[in-house]
Amino acid sequence: MKLTVVGCSGSFPSADSACSSYLIEAEGYRLLLDLGNGALGELQKYCGLYDVDAIAISHLHADHCIDMCGYFVARYYRFEGGRCEPIPVYGPSGTEQRLITAYHDTPSDDSMREVFDFRTLASGATYEVGPLRLTALRMTHPVETFGFRVEHAGRVLSYSGDTGRCDALTVLAKDADLFLCEASFTHGKEDIADVHLNGRQAGECARDASAERLVLTHIPPWTDAQVNLCDAKAVFGGPVELARPGAVYDV
Repeated sequence: MKLTVVGCSGSFPSADSACSSYLIEAEGYRLLLDLGNGALGELQKYCGLYDVDAIAISHLHADHCIDMCGYFVARYYRFEGGRCEPIPVYGPSGTEQRLITAYHDTPSDDSMREVFDFRTLASGATYEVGPLRLTALRMTHPVETFGFRVEHAGRVLSYSGDTGRCDALTVLAKDADLFLCEASFTHGKEDIADVHLNGRQAGECARDASAERLVLTHIPPWTDAQVNLCDAKAVFGGPVELARPGAVYDV
């Protein structure tokens, strides 16, 4: 698998990065995890606008899904070649209605599903997505949120989505070759349960899950990423780095 970081800023775009979006490619198939604020423009640097084969949305906060509205426009109103055929969109319950509400004025109540084949995620369920095997696990966050475990050819990429500490996250990251984990908070500063992780907690989870490599992501502009990086390295002995837009990983 090849992972490209399209956007990695948490909560809102930074001066250097769009919000959460990650492109996974295997055998010519392209799966997009999340499409937050600003990510649709960045995506076009790494993938043709109509070359995405499937999308998985971790949850319905704007920094993970709102650019789906722009992508709807691109797919629904395409003049050259005609309207796009629907692609699978895996998301929490209510994904279609959330996007209709955000767009506000779709041509009809059925317009979104003309280009997106909405499929509701269930915790613990596994989906065959092209050549990829996608498992969704419910995380702890104020809204229904899923982390994803993506497997291909014996390799594992795990993505936390947004989450506080929970046992499901350790299961999600178990023996992962690459663990893409959020680290929004700062150790010793924010202490809000069931919302986000800090760098130390992300490192502890990677250690407990015996992950091979940790990449910290979803760090908001107001959080010092270098502090989180140091905190993660203090508790996890494997390679740790910060996600950055355009970074490519072979998994």
